[in-house]
Amino acid sequence: MKNKNPIEISSKQLDRVLAFFPRIETKASFLFAVNTSILGVTALNLQPGDIEIWYMITLAAGTVTLSLASLVFLYRCSYPHLDGGERSLVYFREIAKMREADFIDSFMQIDEEALTRDYLGQVWRNSEILAAKFDALKTAFILTAIALVPWTTYLVAAGTIHAQLPSLH
Repeated sequence: MKNKNPIEISSKQLDRVLAFFPRIETKASFLFAVNTSILGVTALNLQPGDIEIWYMITLAAGTVTLSLASLVFLYRCSYPHLDGGERSLVYFREIAKMREADFIDSFMQIDEEALTRDYLGQVWRNSEILAAKFDALKTAFILTAIALVPWTTYLVAAGTIHAQLPSLH
């Protein structure tokens, strides 16, 4: 790598890592919509008499528990631990701590090796954050997929039982 431009290579590597964030965020938004829909449809179909039927309340409680657990992991995905990158001239949180003039002066004075190391440090730290987001998203997806089983069963049972009850209207 001595003959190549290390700043350009490390900068492109950081761009590659950062390009994965929107993919995860899109999937997390989709799962959030699915989970809130599951919770909303469950709430709309829940009737007071369902609480007295053990399998109805078990299915509803299982659905709600799994969907809420998925939402917890989606929160972890959306708001990961962002500490690190102390004194970085690349990491936005560290730049934001500086005054504008101090940032510009520091950036203009940084040498090529220090800037390359800063970029590579950001590649590493953003890869850590990305891995944590991916793991949380994967867990949320699994919990949502599992929640579909009691949810679908609940809706079928609710449709059957509610059709047999006299109408309140």
